[in-house]
Amino acid sequence: MPILTLKFKQNKIADHPLEKGKSITIGRRKNNDIVIENLAVSGHHAKIDTVGDGFVLTDLQSKNGCFVNEQLVTSHWLKHGDVINIGKHTLVFGYQEGEERPSDEDAKMDQTMVMDTPKHHDMVAKSAPAAPAPESKQPPKPATPLSGVLAYLSGGEGEVVLSKKLMKLGKDSASDIVVSGFGVGQTAASISMRPNGYYISHVGGLSKVKLNGEAVKDSVLLKEFDVVELGSIKMQFFTKE
Repeated sequence: MPILTLKFKQNKIADHPLEKGKSITIGRRKNNDIVIENLAVSGHHAKIDTVGDGFVLTDLQSKNGCFVNEQLVTSHWLKHGDVINIGKHTLVFGYQEGEERPSDEDAKMDQTMVMDTPKHHDMVAKSAPAAPAPESKQPPKPATPLSGVLAYLSGGEGEVVLSKKLMKLGKDSASDIVVSGFGVGQTAASISMRPNGYYISHVGGLSKVKLNGEAVKDSVLLKEFDVVELGSIKMQFFTKE
């Protein structure tokens, strides 16, 4: 079975075997499989799942993110020798000598998503290509604006593009996203499009909209992969061109 070697700077702390068919969690809280006691690490920071014959690292919407080989990722198909940075600690993923590894076909499942944020710009910049872009006589194309999207996790299917300046969620059949459930108001919540992003707000009803498990009291800026819950629905927010 593969091994995760936990290190702090150059000091080895422990080896953690990864068993196929089992998931492990990584974080600061004691109920994690791998506990990292550091304030830079979220309570439940990341997890590793087995998928087929391989292993996938997923960031659990942690505050400081997960890096693999100095690239910020939300999910990543682990390969031999990958170095995972969580807070000030590193986890080195490796297969043991002679151990069977996923085939090239399995490796195609790698769908690493990289996010560039100001907070992590310095580290992400290390992985950016150093070569200058070739000169072109054509004027540069304007950047394609990103559209907000809510994808159903439960209570529905597909995606809802946030195409209006104000989207309404509630029991009213005229709502942009119709929601059932006890205490859900006719217009229970709204999502407004502003110059700096999309904001979700509670409007009315006994049942309040939740963002990442916490009730929304004021207008809150939606961030990539935030989870929205209201009545019968559970959706995840992200942006795309």
